Amino acid sequence: MQTVRDIASDIVAREGGFVNDPDDPGGATNHGVTIHTLRRLGIDKNQDGAISIADVRALTRHDAIEIFEKHYFRKPLIAQLPEPLQASVFDMYVNAGGNAVKILQRLLRDMGFPLAIDGALGPRTIAATREAWASAPDHLVDAYGIARRNYYFRIADKRPASRKFARTRAGGKGGWIRRAEEFISAQYHLSDLQFQQRVASWA
Repeated sequence: MQTVRDIASDIVAREGGFVNDPDDPGGATNHGVTIHTLRRLGIDKNQDGAISIADVRALTRHDAIEIFEKHYFRKPLIAQLPEPLQASVFDMYVNAGGNAVKILQRLLRDMGFPLAIDGALGPRTIAATREAWASAPDHLVDAYGIARRNYYFRIADKRPASRKFARTRAGGKGGWIRRAEEFISAQYHLSDLQFQQRVASWA
């Protein structure tokens, strides 16, 4: 099983280097760490008294790994989830913050657990996840990954500017969808035809 450092390193590799896409609500990002995250955490890399794009550019891979481990894995209590589920929830937390937990909570509620959808891994959500895992260990990771994929599709359905993250210019699966499917068993990946049918309504 991967260590937390292994998972964080994979996330950083998946995120890539510096980007500042105007269609990305996260703003300037480097190794997956956004300028909003630096400001929230008070990380002034160049010590000039202002947290700016220059600080984002100055981030190293090691910085990103440390930030993710501390603030996106340990603080949100992802370590208390069943171990096989941790990598997917951790990856999604880096990508979408508390929405990663809301996706899990909605999935658990669909399974019959009376949970609030608050985006926090409290005792009830953790206990429900462990119970769900015990009852369906062969399915929960895939179910969460599919719920992640559906989350991305819903964003793209509602926000045309985000569709480039879900579908490539050539019309194939975009980064969001490929990212979700990295955590889904191959038998549940969308075929090219299924993907085209799902996005057929997009302009």
